Amino acid sequence: MKINEAYKVREMAGEHVVIMQGRLGVDMTRVISLNESSLLLWNELQGKEFEVADVADLLVEHYEIDREVAMRDAAAWVEKLAACKLL
Repeated sequence: MKINEAYKVREMAGEHVVIMQGRLGVDMTRVISLNESSLLLWNELQGKEFEVADVADLLVEHYEIDREVAMRDAAAWVEKLAACKLL
């Protein structure tokens, strides 16, 4: 899978939000805000093909968490991106 390249992260009012490049009149009632770990994953994986295990590897590397916890969190992150049509 791959993050949809039409979407970029921008900082707005101290928050990191996902926006679609070049779209005027976008519905801003559905803002996708990224927390620190989501932003890290987005930045590391943008433009690359990846699997859930790759996401988990990044979580283990950066946060030194248990592999089982990382896999669960990675799967949840990927599911959320898919639900928001960001993949």
